[in-house]
Amino acid sequence: MSDATENGPVLAADGTPLKRSLARALRMQKTRALMLIAPLLIFVLITFIIPIGQMLYRSVQNDLVADTLPLTVQALASWDSSTGELPPEEVYDAFARDMIVAVNAKQHTRLGTRLNYEQTGISSMFRKSGRKIKKWDPVEDAPFKEKLIDVHEGWGEIDTWRTIQTHSGRVTPGYFLNAIDMQKTPDGPKAQPEDKQILVKLFGRTLVMSLIITGACILLGYPVAWILANLPMRSANLLMILVLLPFWTSLLVRTSAWKVMLQQQGVINDVLVWIGLVSDSSRLVMINNQFGTIVAMTHILLPFMILPMYSVMQTIPPTYLRAAKSLGATNSTAFWRVYFPQTVPGIGAGSILVFILAIGYYITPEIVGGTKGVFISNRIAYHISSSLNWGLAAALGTILLAVVLLLYWCYDKIVGIDNVKLG
Repeated sequence: MSDATENGPVLAADGTPLKRSLARALRMQKTRALMLIAPLLIFVLITFIIPIGQMLYRSVQNDLVADTLPLTVQALASWDSSTGELPPEEVYDAFARDMIVAVNAKQHTRLGTRLNYEQTGISSMFRKSGRKIKKWDPVEDAPFKEKLIDVHEGWGEIDTWRTIQTHSGRVTPGYFLNAIDMQKTPDGPKAQPEDKQILVKLFGRTLVMSLIITGACILLGYPVAWILANLPMRSANLLMILVLLPFWTSLLVRTSAWKVMLQQQGVINDVLVWIGLVSDSSRLVMINNQFGTIVAMTHILLPFMILPMYSVMQTIPPTYLRAAKSLGATNSTAFWRVYFPQTVPGIGAGSILVFILAIGYYITPEIVGGTKGVFISNRIAYHISSSLNWGLAAALGTILLAVVLLLYWCYDKIVGIDNVKLG
């Protein structure tokens, strides 16, 4: 061995130190691996991470009031609403100047819509006032207090200014409070009026019905998966086609078919009347309620339960049951003590899949649920497309995401996510 090898670093074939050469090779290997998964990472970032981040931000974002009424917000900061007196002339002057700019930019209606979520009637105040304020001059027409009150009496009510002051911050917990049937007020969080307390009830209904749908899928899917796993391959493949057949049909068509079947003049009621189980005057009400939603969603989500259970059951050797019976176990004992525990991972995988799909479902409850069978996802869609209260929709979505993660964590602690298998 040479002196260079004995006293110096070990060299690679190209003369560079072996340690540096190995580090470079390892770095190139990691870079190559990263380049291979880069398209998937970018796709997940764009379609999953960024939208969730935007939802979380929008659930607390409240820039509209501060951006549209900057002078008013600054003037209201020094006003003490607890005195019971209207704001001073400086606040009205700042508000008029802000409104002149907002009306010309056509932003006052958006501001009115935003504040109308907190106090009913403010939206019409902003629209009516905007038509008059548009003609005002910020110098010649001052002072503005009496003029604003003449335009609309609401500007002479202290509650209006308290609402603007309360919701002038750029970050607000108000949407989350609204999502749990509360509201942000100058005196702190308070419960919504009883006739508006519907969101917590919707959350509870969504969770309970999703659990019922998951349980129904387990009860109906387990025998089907067992039959598929124990039939000869040719027969099992034929039945698997029947299980997968709903995937080849539009979700809207399947849901509409259930609406036709479940209605009072539908196929099921006609059959029940024909065989004499019910009279024509007392047909069953199976649509536009929770029952209709559960039936339709169980049918739609059933394949998502069957496939994981079937893939796990396929891996269970039939010799286990025969060995248990040869040792004296009855059929039921062999099933519950030997076979069923081995299928629990498949049940867990199917349950998680079905429950997460059910809790966020929208189309089926909207069509067959009526007013009593809708989920919280339908309310989220309403605030996005109809009321345009995107902040509340984002808060509801964030709470729904948190509930799913919490239940997932509880499942991991109780059952263990490592015991979940897809085959």
